Amino acid sequence: MKCISCGQSVGLLNSQNGVCKPCIEKTKSGSANGAEMTDSQAIDEIREQKYETNTEADKIKLTTAFDFVNYEIIDEVTIVTSECVFGMNIFRDFFAGMSDFFGGRSSASQKVLRDARKTCLKELKKEAFEVGADGVMGIDLDYSEISGKGKGMLFLVASGTAVKLKPKSNS
Repeated sequence: MKCISCGQSVGLLNSQNGVCKPCIEKTKSGSANGAEMTDSQAIDEIREQKYETNTEADKIKLTTAFDFVNYEIIDEVTIVTSECVFGMNIFRDFFAGMSDFFGGRSSASQKVLRDARKTCLKELKKEAFEVGADGVMGIDLDYSEISGKGKGMLFLVASGTAVKLKPKSNS
């Protein structure tokens, strides 16, 4: 196995979640705010940096279908999920309520829904990238509202099957 941070070959005993111990220690000692960092936090930071700097992650294909056009599924890696919770502030809640009363569309609520979907799908790509997949198929988006005590929150879960792909031959 190779460390996702430095690329060095490492054994299972010398790594955690795909990151070698020297890279974990280096990240912990270079903490931006000087605060004590756990191994888990260091691994999360390394994975986040690796994802942000890797343009290959942007190439991960997403679909609600159960196959990919012009690609053959060679392996189902695992199930991946992402969860996002967005707060609806008091003004959005007020104007959404006005739209409910008078009729029409609520652009404020639509924007929150759109932002939640885009964020959740981006995080789904990140999860797929971390497990070495090329795509996510069978994506399901589940929206829920959490409200009470004068607060409204939108909860969105995206899930799908991470897969390895190869282009179909043109024969």
